[in-house]
Amino acid sequence: MISLDILHLSKRYKDILAINDISFSINKGDFYAFLGPNGAGKSTTIKIIAKLLSDYEGSVTLDNNSNDDFIRSKIGVVFQDNVLDGLLTVKENLLYRGALYIKDKKKLIERYEELKEYLHFADFENQKFKTLSGGQKRRVEIARALFSNPELLILDEPTTGLDPETRRFVWECINDLKINKGLTILLTTHYMEEASNCDVVTIINKGQIIVTGTPSELKHKYSFDRIKIVPFEENELEKALKELGLSFKKVVDEYIIVVNSTQETITVIKQLELLIKQFEVIKGNMDDVFLNVIGEIND
Repeated sequence: MISLDILHLSKRYKDILAINDISFSINKGDFYAFLGPNGAGKSTTIKIIAKLLSDYEGSVTLDNNSNDDFIRSKIGVVFQDNVLDGLLTVKENLLYRGALYIKDKKKLIERYEELKEYLHFADFENQKFKTLSGGQKRRVEIARALFSNPELLILDEPTTGLDPETRRFVWECINDLKINKGLTILLTTHYMEEASNCDVVTIINKGQIIVTGTPSELKHKYSFDRIKIVPFEENELEKALKELGLSFKKVVDEYIIVVNSTQETITVIKQLELLIKQFEVIKGNMDDVFLNVIGEIND
């Protein structure tokens, strides 16, 4: 396992400051989520870490080593866009890429067979890459990133555009890589529920880090619980809510009340129990965190 340290990183594209003096650290074995809206600076940061961009300020170090070749040898990257050759078969693509890391032909084939079994692509290994489905392509791209046995795996929105079954498979693979293989993982994602599975979450916006914390810490500070109530009589419920000084929002036949704690939830339900036909308590989530944090900045 390997640790990553980013210190005072800045990157400018002509007049655009894509990253503005950001610093963060990922500990060995961490599952670290990097969140932000489009244009926030996530992909630029990943490209710098992967040594695909130069001419930046600040430093990138892996286990206190900033040598470019050392860093490249220790990381694997699954990019948003496919990078393999569409005219080559899966097997041809992976053996060609794998030969960049493994010079011994026997060991190269052994590693290929390991990944084929691990990521279940035996059924389509001889198909041209361009003919594969989106989910199949993603499996092969993960295999490419894993060929060198990296210690840090970077996943740039790995499940975007995938069907639910393939997303589940990808997440089973990610969890296994962290728990059983001991990889340090850096994830960017647009799916906030995916960030809930991470150890640490950083939200970046307009090139600057806004907040960092565990999912539970961020949810406690930036999210809120809601009670959804379907009443027997709408007028009676609205009257009671006003008398209790509770603000609410009505959506179709449901009344939504924001609450600040479990105790307040219990109190409100007891106060309104005779008026409630149905109710549901919705816990605060990472969507709330993201919207509230970004909303505060943009207000």
